[in-house]
Parts: sequence; structure tokens; C-alpha cells
Amino acid sequence: MSRLPNRRHALAATVGACAAWSAWPLAARAAASSAWPAKPVTLVVPFPAGGGTDAFARPLAAQFSKVTGKTLVVDNRGGAGGTLGASVAAKAPGDGYTLFMGGAHHMIAPSMYPRLDYDIEKDFVPLIQVASVPQVLVVNSKRADTGSYQAFLELIRKNPGKLNYASAGAGSVHHLAGELFKIQTGADVIHVPYRGAGPALQDLIAGNVDMNFDGLGSSAGHIAGGRIKALMVAGNQRNPAIPDVPSAAEVGLPDYKVSTWYGIWAPKGMPAEAQQAAIDILRQCVQGEEAQAVWRKQGASFPNVTGPQFAQLIREEIKRWAQVVKASGAKLE
Repeated sequence: MSRLPNRRHALAATVGACAAWSAWPLAARAAASSAWPAKPVTLVVPFPAGGGTDAFARPLAAQFSKVTGKTLVVDNRGGAGGTLGASVAAKAPGDGYTLFMGGAHHMIAPSMYPRLDYDIEKDFVPLIQVASVPQVLVVNSKRADTGSYQAFLELIRKNPGKLNYASAGAGSVHHLAGELFKIQTGADVIHVPYRGAGPALQDLIAGNVDMNFDGLGSSAGHIAGGRIKALMVAGNQRNPAIPDVPSAAEVGLPDYKVSTWYGIWAPKGMPAEAQQAAIDILRQCVQGEEAQAVWRKQGASFPNVTGPQFAQLIREEIKRWAQVVKASGAKLE
């Protein structure tokens, strides 16, 4: 009889130990989450170096290191209009140590790529929208020597099917910005897709293509340096980075509102505490004066849209671009 209480205590101790053991991984993950980042973080950028995404990823990575003392490693994975890098990121562990820097391009992809092996809404956790820049119509001055938007449009109309525009790839914002321009102006121009905004911009500078509907973030420096000429910036207002360039509304396109925006996602499974830590840290990085100086120089704003609001924006953008794809008949080339 005297042994029964001891057996009960032993059983209770065993059950308690088992329960503690089974709960340990969750507790460990929570502790690790609160200390995020405890080691270097990889940021998958789905376009080659030199493009618009990279123009914001690199300064962000520099600030991340200053704020956290940990490295944010930029991993450029270009190809397939940004979907290759998204696919790579979607398959990464959801431990919070791989992040993905995508954007408006990835809101178009579901309508352009019917066989994507990832779902931007189901396979990722949206963290924060970090930058938004308007699209700008830029031309190679030697190939299309015109002084104004109206003169350039007249040149296009006198030469149907002879001028071309570069893009970051089929299904990119650059591509659909061009298709929207064609819908609204009746212009007949040829699409030339590249493997990223960087290569497209370099070929424009080299004079191998006539024009580009580029994000101002990657074009601003080249516009200032006189390597390319800006004729129009999307939206209803001029941009402070290029104050002499008229807005789309000014040149007769009040509905031409296209921006390239960038955000940070995590592969599904990132612990909630780590998600919040990442949002707070990334917000701090972007709001710092050094990053804001870069943002202003590139004509960018910081939307500061996070979590559920970011998810709502994603849903709305996917729907919006699906309508443009349908109306334009845009397809992979």
C-alpha cells in the first residue's frame, strides 16, 4: 500500500516530463522568435542586380546590419518575370531566416503564369510594404530624338510597329505599364522582354531599344546623368526627384496610374513573434535618415503598410492587374 503513492507520483512526474518535452520545441521557437534575428537572414531578390528591386534591397540590407548587428544577405535570383525567385523563396524553411522582397510584379504573375508552383497569398506571410515609386516613360535620346512627350507620341503614331519598349520580363509591371499605355493611347509599339529591370535599362542606355516604362527608383540616377530622357511620370502629380518631367495627367492620360511597389514577405510558417519583430525592425530601417535619403533620391515613398492591411492590398492588386491583362491580351512571349 505504501508504494502506491510513490507510483502515482512517479506516473505524474513521467506525464509531466513528457508534456514538458513535447512542449519544448514550441517554447524554444517562441524564445528564438522574441530574439529575432539571432543569426544572418537571407533576402531573396527575384531580379538581377542593378534593377529597381535591388536599388531598395541593398540600402535596406545596409541599415538592417546597423540596426540589428546581423547581416541581411541579398540573394539575387532573377528569371521568369520575378517568379523564379518567388518559387525559391516559397520553398525555403518558414523559420524566419529567409525573407522575400517582391512587389507589384508578383500581383500580375497569377494572371500571366497559369502554372506557378507557388501561391503568393497562401505560401507567404506578408510583412511590410517598404517602398512605392511611380513608373516613368524613359527613352533613348539617340534612337528617339524628341523633346517632349507629345512629340514622341507623334513619332510612334507615324511609325506603327517600328518602335519598341523594354521590360523586366513578361508579366512584369514594366510590361503591363506598356500594355496599359497602348490601350490608353492606341500606340503600336513592340514589347521586348528581358531577364530583369537592370538588363533592360542597360540595353536602353546602350541604344538597343527605344523606350522603357521603368520604375523611377532604378531610372532616377540615369535620368539625372543624362544617359536617358524622361518624358512622363505616371499619376496626377509630378515627382520631386524629377520635377521638370510632366505627370501623365498633364499630358492627357489622367487614368495612367502605375507604380512599382516593393514589399517583404516571409515563407509560410514564420512564428508570429518573429513576424512582429521583423516588421518593427524593417520599419525602423526604412524610416532611418540614411534610407530615407535614398528613397527621396529615387522618388520613392514609404507606404508603411503591414500585416493584414498589406494582405488586403495584395488581394486588390491581383484583381486589378488581372483586369489589365484581360483587356490588353498580354501574354508570355
